[in-house]
Amino acid sequence: MSALRMPPMDAKAGFLSPAANFLTLNPAEDYWMADPTKNQMLYVNPACETIWGSTCESLYASPKNWFEAIHPDDRERVLQAALTGHSHGTYYDEYRIVCADGGVRWVRDRAFRMRNAGGRAIRIAGVAEDVTERHQLERQLRQAQKMEAIGKLAGGVAHDFNNLLSVILGHSEMLAMRLPANSPGRDSVDEIGRAAERAAALTRRLLAFSCQRVLEPQVLDLNLQVADMEKMLRRLIGENVRLITILQPGLNRVLADPGQIDQIIMNLAVNGRDAMPKGGRLTLQTRDLELDASYAKAQSGLRPGRYVLLAVTDTGCGMTPEVQARIFEPFFTTKGVGQGTGLGLAMVPGIVQQNGGHIVVHSMPCIGTTFKIYLPAVGELAKQPLQSRAPVKPVRGSETILLVEDEASVREITALLLVSLGYQVKAASSGQEALHLARGNREKIDLLMTDVLMPGMSGNELAEVLRASDADLKVLFLSGHSGDTLARHGVVHTEVAFLQKPFTLNALSEKLMEVLDRT
Repeated sequence: MSALRMPPMDAKAGFLSPAANFLTLNPAEDYWMADPTKNQMLYVNPACETIWGSTCESLYASPKNWFEAIHPDDRERVLQAALTGHSHGTYYDEYRIVCADGGVRWVRDRAFRMRNAGGRAIRIAGVAEDVTERHQLERQLRQAQKMEAIGKLAGGVAHDFNNLLSVILGHSEMLAMRLPANSPGRDSVDEIGRAAERAAALTRRLLAFSCQRVLEPQVLDLNLQVADMEKMLRRLIGENVRLITILQPGLNRVLADPGQIDQIIMNLAVNGRDAMPKGGRLTLQTRDLELDASYAKAQSGLRPGRYVLLAVTDTGCGMTPEVQARIFEPFFTTKGVGQGTGLGLAMVPGIVQQNGGHIVVHSMPCIGTTFKIYLPAVGELAKQPLQSRAPVKPVRGSETILLVEDEASVREITALLLVSLGYQVKAASSGQEALHLARGNREKIDLLMTDVLMPGMSGNELAEVLRASDADLKVLFLSGHSGDTLARHGVVHTEVAFLQKPFTLNALSEKLMEVLDRT
């Protein structure tokens, strides 16, 4: 805090000279002095022009300019605080001001009265400090804490929801196998299964939003990804924005996580909508590209080769070069206070890079913005969505599996699915019970299939104990939790055999064969 240095006395007036430089100046603080008897500003230091965005002369000419600069939502509170504080001799408050250029800044104002020998207030001296940066940091911290809380909530909800979906999806598949294709109730069973799969996809999007989702790269057709999200995007962007899709037929495939691709599209669509408050066009386009060395060299980090382009274009307000240079910074936003987190776009480059891609932005003020995402093309066929729930014929097995799951309903349906595939099943509700079964079992256990998070002993701890006596024991981890939660319990899903709940019978069969066939 800067120390006060009293100015010389004006002998004629009998009080402090208004023209005196009476403070050790700090460029971030506006020192001022006023005469309450005349409602006149006597001194304002040059920092006023930086903080308030107006000249010192304007405040000398009309003190009400100070009050009019205060944000309309704060004026009444500031006035009451000033009247109350000044009547007690001191005043302190923090409030927003609206600068001449429309920018909003936070000011911390402190003032005290100076009295003459008779006790009459003859001056009010104060210090106004720009604390905008501190408020921004505090807001960013609150937002980060909010996102962390949302992430934890999403992870917990997803876990419970995935357990319920495991039961619904599992029993629907068991019924589908038992009912003939022409059975009157078959359509209802199929619809239950499809609804469970859509709910599972919704859960994956919830985890993607909170950045807690387990990554599952797949060979994808971006046209199908865009088409699947089109209905949701129309609701998201509102009626005054026209959504246009231009999708190249026969598009090459890409290897990417479908949930993350959905998140990219959603974040860019929301950004485009916000740039068009009065309406406009949002265009999603896909196209195959062959990038040569000269073009790739002009784009840092991009290599020559075959790519699939996903372009998202809006006809909004566009961006200046200064804003465009910062759009991917965490917490950077051009929106008003409380209207944006500055996290939506910040997530996009990381997601693109995780999926081996590259992003380029083109924008012009008053014309619009285009985000171009280049994803490497692959020659494999995309995984097609399930069109029908016709009876499946998964690969069968005969090995002995020790199933460990603390949720009774999930354990029961998983055991039924395993038996339907031909496996011998020993089921346990906890790690301790599993150890008891394993040690008392005369038959060799070929595979431990265990939930990761359980009361008492975790799945990872159980696997370590059992492998101490059988180093060749194969292990398949199950969980409805997110990747971050699993990692905290010693399970990195990319380094172990892992199956995310809920799963289909085919997915279970394929994963079991994959694990059991490993040497």
